[in-house]
Amino acid sequence: MGKYFSFRSLSVVCLILAFFIITPDSGFAASREYYAGKPVKYVFLFIGDGMALPQRMAAAQFTGRQLLINKFKVQGITRTRANNRFITGSAAAATALANGVKTNINYVGVDPAGRALKSVALLAKEKGRKVGIVTSVSIDHATPAGFYAHIPNRREYYRIGWEMAHSNLDYFAGGGFKDPDGREIKNPHGNLYKIAAENGFKLVDTRQALEKLKPGSGKVFAYNNFLTEEAAMPYSIDKKKTDISLAEFTRQGIRLLDNPEGFFMMVEGGKIDWACHANDGVVAIRETIAFDNAVRAAYKFAEKHPKDTLIIVTGDHETGGMSLGFAGTHYDTFFNLLQNQKISFKKFTDKVLQQYRKDHPAAADYAKFKPIITRYFGLKFTGDPKLDRMVLTADQQLDLKAAYDRALKDKNGTVLLDGKYDPVTVEITHILNNKAGMAWTSYSHTGVPVLTTAYGVGAGIFAGAYENSDIAKKIMSVMGVKPEVHYMNRKAAAAAQ
Repeated sequence: MGKYFSFRSLSVVCLILAFFIITPDSGFAASREYYAGKPVKYVFLFIGDGMALPQRMAAAQFTGRQLLINKFKVQGITRTRANNRFITGSAAAATALANGVKTNINYVGVDPAGRALKSVALLAKEKGRKVGIVTSVSIDHATPAGFYAHIPNRREYYRIGWEMAHSNLDYFAGGGFKDPDGREIKNPHGNLYKIAAENGFKLVDTRQALEKLKPGSGKVFAYNNFLTEEAAMPYSIDKKKTDISLAEFTRQGIRLLDNPEGFFMMVEGGKIDWACHANDGVVAIRETIAFDNAVRAAYKFAEKHPKDTLIIVTGDHETGGMSLGFAGTHYDTFFNLLQNQKISFKKFTDKVLQQYRKDHPAAADYAKFKPIITRYFGLKFTGDPKLDRMVLTADQQLDLKAAYDRALKDKNGTVLLDGKYDPVTVEITHILNNKAGMAWTSYSHTGVPVLTTAYGVGAGIFAGAYENSDIAKKIMSVMGVKPEVHYMNRKAAAAAQ
């Protein structure tokens, strides 16, 4: 009996000691809601759009090594629901992550009543810090917009871009303006690139021009020289040597923003989401790896400033319902097969398939299309699928032929079968993903929580389970700002009480 109580007492003492010894700044900290120490000088928030635990793990399995973002010892579960819907959208999620408020679907930087919010980026600027916003999609897209814009409709790209062009933030980088000339509105105020330049932004679109900029040279808007029709950076799998990577934009941003007062930087891997919408597992994985490389740039900086830096990595929601496991492969996975894909779904549809349709305006012979599939995705039409996993089974060949026939009739597929993407492209990526042991449940977002990981000073407050809106408030506390909802004007703040 005495031994029992002695053992139990010793255990209690050890737990108490562990609580006090393991501080919130260390890896396995007992979570505090907010940070109470000296304000952290350098704060990074990385957002993988559409990235939850499956996307992280798929990329790790594909590379054969653990991603840096998965190695961070502080890990938390973040719930993503919006104010008016369980499955969130990127605008509502960005508003929560940037401003600490659960808002309605499609709302950017405003609360459910439409009142303009003050984001962690704007609060950081008020505190004398420099601020950077980096994304692989257009700079006026939902996630970056949540940190500087205020509008109840995420699709008003010109108005969002106008706010960016007039902002006093220091560094914008990645994609360009989706509607620079305001073709989607009645009375545009001019070209947004020109307006940004007139408002003090230095516009650069090459690696050489970006590298020549010096710290203290003023506001910068850096975008890739080649942008897709949606003003986004190209997918990593399609990149050319002249294209600037997300990691480079991050690294150059750090160089330009570094100053005695510190900085806040938000970096979005936006095309993880786009790839998952299309159910292209290979592209989603490669975009996640590119995102991890961007985090690595911040991590190298943190290693030089260990007492002054915090890195937070999260997702805004999961996209596609990615499953690591498929009925046809049972308990096995074969991620090495994914190496056979050489091109993104987008480039295959817009370049390869479009050219094929142009060359074959009538119903083409399917046999002529087979070598194209083999060339870009490695799928084989002859051989024994039991001996070579890249050989298509009889059922897979039938499904692919049916998708090919649908694609010739209508290049936009049905919502249920193809998610409105090209039918044959979707079928190809589905088959390849399934062969690797991956599957999908949706072409949209899902409601599963995302994983949040953190490293550095104050990281421990990001352990545990919490809402996405709590992340903004935790960041406020880290920067020495009161962790509460902040509004752009006093009238809005008073109305919110």
